[in-house]
This record gives sequence, C-alpha cells and structure tokens, in this order.
Amino acid sequence: MDDPQLIPHLFRTEYRKIVSVLCTYFGWEGVENAEDIASDTFLTAAQTWGLNGIPPNPSAWLYSVAKNKAKNFLQRDRVFRDKIVKEWQAGDPAFAEVAEVDLSPQNIADSQLRMMFAICHASIPVEAQVGLSLRILCGFGIEEIADAFLTTKDVINKRLYRAKESLRGTGERLYRAEGAPGWGDERLPAVLTTIYLLFNEGYYSISQDQPLRKELCLEAIRLCTMLIEYKPTDQPAVNALMALMCFHASRFDARLSGEGDIILYEEQDASAWNTGLISKGVHFLHRAATGDRLSKYHLEAGIAYWNTQQADTPEKWAHILQLYNQLLQVAYSPIAALNRTYALSKVQGKQTAIVQAEKLELTDNQFYFALLGELYAGIDDDAARCHLRKAWELAKSSKDKQALQKRMEKL
Repeated sequence: MDDPQLIPHLFRTEYRKIVSVLCTYFGWEGVENAEDIASDTFLTAAQTWGLNGIPPNPSAWLYSVAKNKAKNFLQRDRVFRDKIVKEWQAGDPAFAEVAEVDLSPQNIADSQLRMMFAICHASIPVEAQVGLSLRILCGFGIEEIADAFLTTKDVINKRLYRAKESLRGTGERLYRAEGAPGWGDERLPAVLTTIYLLFNEGYYSISQDQPLRKELCLEAIRLCTMLIEYKPTDQPAVNALMALMCFHASRFDARLSGEGDIILYEEQDASAWNTGLISKGVHFLHRAATGDRLSKYHLEAGIAYWNTQQADTPEKWAHILQLYNQLLQVAYSPIAALNRTYALSKVQGKQTAIVQAEKLELTDNQFYFALLGELYAGIDDDAARCHLRKAWELAKSSKDKQALQKRMEKL
C-alpha cells in the first residue's frame, strides 16, 4: 500500500461513524456486532488495498463494504432478524430494510449524537461513560483507553462490558432521533461532563508519561462542536464549554518545551499562544452569554479567558479571583479552591494565600504541595523546598517530577 498511515487514520475517523450508524439499526443488543462489522471492514480494507491499491474514494469504499457486511450479517443471523427486525417494523418501518443502511453525512452526525446521549445514561459510572465515548465515539483502541486511565486492557474490557450490559438493561433505544430518551435537558449535563472530563484527561494527562495528549483534547472539541451544530443542544452551557476548551487549547504549544518538558504558566512564551483559538473562544463565550443560567463552564471559561491575557496586572487577577469566588458557590471543588489561592496571592499577597491554602489540607495531592512551595518561596525557602519535595514524591509522571526538581534547584 502506498500510504501505510492511511488505514490507521481512517480507523480513527470512520470507525466511530460506522459503529454509531449500525447501532441505530442493531440497538444496544447488537453493539458488539456493530463493532465487529466495523473492525472487519477495516481488516478487509487492509487485505484488499494491499493487493489492489487504494480506491479513489477510501471512505466511500469503507461505507459500501460495511453496508454489505451488515446486510449479510442480518441475513445470516435468523434469530436476530426474527426478533429485532420485527421490533423495528412495529416501531418504525424506516429501519426495517437493512439494505438501506444510511451512511449519509447527516445520518452519521445524527447517529453519533444519539450515541453520545445514550452513553451518558445515569445507570453507568462517569468513568465508564468516558471510556465508552473514547471507544465508540472517538475510535480509540482498548490499549489507548487503558493508557488514558492508567490501568490494564483487561480492566477496560470489563468496565466497557459492564457498561454495555447496563445500557441493555435500561431498554435505551437508539432507533429514532426525535423524541428519543435523553434528548432533553435532563441528560445534557451528563454529556457535557463527559466531554469536560475527556478534555481534562488530555490537558492534564499522565498517561504514556505525556503531560499533554492533544488527540484527546481535539476529540472533546469535536464532540462539543457536534452539540453546537445541532439546534436543540446549541445551548449557553455548551458554548461556554467550547469557549473554555478553546482558551486552554490556545496555549498548547507554549505548555511544553521542545523536549516535552512542562513549562509553567508564568514562564510560558505568550507569543506562542494561538491568537486564532483565543478569538474563537471569545466568540463562543459571547454566544454563551444568553439565558438565565450561570454554569461552571461559564465561570471556568471566564477564568481561562483572563489567563490568555498577557499583561500581569492587578485588574487581571482581581477578575480571576472574583470568578473563582463565584465558581466555588456554583460548583465547589477542592481543586478549584486550591487554584483560587494562587489568584488570592496575586491580589492580597502570599501570606494571606498560605493561610487559605493550608486550610484545605489536601495532603494526598501533589498540586497542593506544589502550590505551597510556590507560595512559601521567598518567605521561607526551607518550607518551600519541603513542600516541593512532598509534591515530587506524589507526582505520577516523570515530566511532573522534572518540573518540580527544577523548581527546587532554583531555590
């Protein structure tokens, strides 16, 4: 084959589309069959293209083969056909003909949206929702998901199996977009949480010893884009989450050195920030400024916006501190409270921030000790070194340890 990277690339982009569409025909009862057909389609491509060369339109070729394999599967599996197809015919005749599997761009988008909401069902844990999203909606392999969660393939396989079994037990239907369960406001928060966690897993990654995994972040942005492009889910909180991710993504290139080492915020080269993504974030933040609900995504996006402003002024940190104060009222978390103390140090001084930070007592968190090390620097360097050493001991990646080591050496 002329391009050995083509099939891996297409697997990442097309596998999820084929599985999502087939699941709207098979339902959760046949999700493994949908995954098998999609995987077998790519195996056929590897064998055929290696002999005959790459077809003029590889994606269309894959869709055609997947359609034929789905049709052959249902013709071969009499039990599946007799039990499931009858249910389709009774509920919606449009889905009765397997030969008419619709892999048009619109149906692919609709199917992925249906799958996104189905995965975010209250019956399965959040980490399983993220895992299923990575597998079905993002086309990640089991080993990649295991790396992302710092666990083994066996653990991930069991986790995904249990999640699928739970979804089967709910009777969740994937056959219709309009009026389907989960397409209202009641499940949108869970969908946003899954996207948010997916982005964070990439942005603060410790998997594969990589502090930043852009591919996870970009998948989160892609899923959020789908929500914005679908009118019923183009809501303020969705736009606020998109703004948040754009602001963070704008600093990708400045966060790591050429050797892949972490560069702290205050040491980043602001000229390396992506102004196009900052402008895009501002656009979505403006779109989010409607309605009467203030979500945590609005407040975090506001904080992220001010962090893209280069000037280190009292005004900037006063705005950030105010936003953190609001965030702790809307959605308290120990990490948000910890991050607030850094802004507090910029506004009211390190001594005040130290008092507030030590009240949190996050003694199992490396970032707690890292921040205390930063706050004590210049006030009590011995205490600063002690806290940085504790942070170093708790750090899970070599890149984090290297960054902390450098800070200790500076003291």
